[in-house]
Amino acid sequence: MKKLAFIALSLSLLCTGFANAQEENSNEFKRWQVRLRGVAVTPDESASIGIIGGDASISSTFIPELDFTYFFTKNIAAELILGTSKHDVHTTGSDISAIGGPTHTDVDLGSVYLLPPTLTLQYHFMPDSDFRPYAGAGINYTIFYGVDEGNTIKDVEYDNAFGFALQAGLDYAINDKFFVNVDVKKIFLKTDVTVDASNLADGLSIPAEVDINPWLFGFGVGMKF
Repeated sequence: MKKLAFIALSLSLLCTGFANAQEENSNEFKRWQVRLRGVAVTPDESASIGIIGGDASISSTFIPELDFTYFFTKNIAAELILGTSKHDVHTTGSDISAIGGPTHTDVDLGSVYLLPPTLTLQYHFMPDSDFRPYAGAGINYTIFYGVDEGNTIKDVEYDNAFGFALQAGLDYAINDKFFVNVDVKKIFLKTDVTVDASNLADGLSIPAEVDINPWLFGFGVGMKF
């Protein structure tokens, strides 16, 4: 009887261990994914420009973008996007009559590159489905570099700035490893700009507060690992 009881207990423990292992395996999932996207960057700009007035115009552009996502659980993840974009900038409807120009004109401010790493916290609604929609929110820090002031003014300075980001998207599974993705983000970004126009008039410095607030529309492919 003791031997039978020992065998029964051993079988019970073995079955329990096997069941636990099966449960752990069923709960395993790939925590990392990487995407390569093409992204249309479309500023929704406005500005308050000192001295000469007017508004700002910032060109749209299309860029490649790389992002990495880490899943804390099947539903909750963090995404970091990496990309850089170049934009042409000019004022619209500015009054430069004080230096002998027209009262309503555009002033060329050249171009500038933006490097805007953005980190979002996401919720994935149907992680085990082929269609996997998600929404997210997070922070952005934009670095302005590679300024080309153009041929009109002497220099332009942009202050690096923090912003907030909102996000919505969809992953569609091709198989267990690869998927396609569509994604849209709105970044709420404001920067202080100083235009050095001392080549037009001695000591002329034009301050501006510029809301860039770009939309990012992306489409790409990804891999889970």
